[in-house]
Amino acid sequence: MNQEIEIKFRVDDLRGLARKLRAAGFRVTTPRTPEMNTLYDLPGEVLRARKELLRVRKYGSEWTLTHKAGKKAGRHSSRQELETGVSDGKQLDLILRALGFEPSFRYEKFRAEWTDGKGQVVVDETPIGNFCEIEGAPRWIDATAKKLGVTAADYITKNYAGLFQEWKEQTKNPAEEMTFGAVQGLTIRLRHS
Repeated sequence: MNQEIEIKFRVDDLRGLARKLRAAGFRVTTPRTPEMNTLYDLPGEVLRARKELLRVRKYGSEWTLTHKAGKKAGRHSSRQELETGVSDGKQLDLILRALGFEPSFRYEKFRAEWTDGKGQVVVDETPIGNFCEIEGAPRWIDATAKKLGVTAADYITKNYAGLFQEWKEQTKNPAEEMTFGAVQGLTIRLRHS
């Protein structure tokens, strides 16, 4: 199994981060691209109870099926990850539903991917703010974070579902999914109420 080791941190200045990445020897491998993610679970949230995740992702025009398990959170988030490309995400949705899975959470973002040849840095623009993920070997993560001016105190090991729940509690926003339409649409309606 593949091991995913990563940290996230909040980004206030996207252009400033891009300058720091270039100065640190990173290059863009995928420019800013729309991404939609749907998490699936069985009735009774069986996967969530086991701290597992089943996700269908549409990134640009490509579909991916991912299973994550065994999350360990120390200074870095670490979990086993299995992933494969899928030719038709809509058909996959029908297959998962036929097997008893239902969508449990949707989140979207715009993602740009960067690399220095040793690991990956992604920059995510989400409805609840901008984040950067550094994924690779633990020492490389820490060295890259330092080059970007990020300290261990800035590290976030929560996934986007956890960050969304935290954001909902802080903002009292009733959105049920982390999509631009749900978050911004509700925000606009709440302001006019």
